[in-house]
Amino acid sequence: MRPDTTPAARALITMEAIQDSPGITAERLAERLGVTARAVRRYVGILRQAEIPVESARGPGGGYRLGRGTRLPPLVFSSAEALGLVMAVLDGHHAASDPDDPVGAAVAKLLRAMPRHVAAPADDVRRATAAAPDRGAARPDPATTVALVRARAERRVVRLGYRSEAGREFTTDVEPWAVVVRHSRWYLLCRSLRSGEVRTYRVDRVRDVEALDDGFGPPPDLDAVAAVEENLGSGWEHPTEVVVDAPLDDLAWLPRTMGRLEAVDGHTTRLVGSTSNAAGYAQDLTRLPAPFRVVGGPELREAVAALASRLADAADAPGAAGHEPAT
Repeated sequence: MRPDTTPAARALITMEAIQDSPGITAERLAERLGVTARAVRRYVGILRQAEIPVESARGPGGGYRLGRGTRLPPLVFSSAEALGLVMAVLDGHHAASDPDDPVGAAVAKLLRAMPRHVAAPADDVRRATAAAPDRGAARPDPATTVALVRARAERRVVRLGYRSEAGREFTTDVEPWAVVVRHSRWYLLCRSLRSGEVRTYRVDRVRDVEALDDGFGPPPDLDAVAAVEENLGSGWEHPTEVVVDAPLDDLAWLPRTMGRLEAVDGHTTRLVGSTSNAAGYAQDLTRLPAPFRVVGGPELREAVAALASRLADAADAPGAAGHEPAT
């Protein structure tokens, strides 16, 4: 019998799963371990015999959780796990080698707690890798983020103090549906109680958070990432409508921030959205792999015409292919 399939090993894996997901049911534990629910209950019995307090509750909100005062075994990382952790931090935060940065200090503490042969490769990467900073990143205050995530978990309405990109400050009550990280920016997907409309707020622009007593229920089957991307592509001052000579399936890669895709027929697709930057939107349209026509939005039509003129001038400029250099 392999060591990780012995009852004792399975019991420890069960304890780790309960620690990671308090309230996990016997059925979910069984799926995770690849055993029956009866076997899970046997492993829980082994833990209790070892005086590890595993509590259980019946009903829809029931499941297993570890009791207070449980002394857990120390964390053990493999070299690959330690290296993967550092690479993930560098990819998303870039300050893993800065001892004055909270994340950099936390990573350093983790590596110091590991055996030298495990931590050495990760520490070398942390110290030697130069990460180009993401100028578009905007990291919010951790306390603000925790308050929003906690309100979402507790399904409590929150009152936000917010400062818009234009500098306007206001207060609004919202249902916090989800916190989404997209391209190094943190967003709150929510429903405004004042207007009843779905809103997307930058978490780094939230000035303060107050959890209220009112509760809410998020929409069933919510795809938070898709909803944020669609919401980011709507509500801007310049409406856009573009018809593309390509079937809908060929344009599935298009960012949702550009708008909503609708099939006109089997060979043509309509893109409907809005933008605050018509010139930038026009440049994004040049990535389309098929001919397109701007059928809505005068600002976008002007921007596309101006971009086409610039590109035509560049192609006809002296020194371009097909032109003789001046003598």
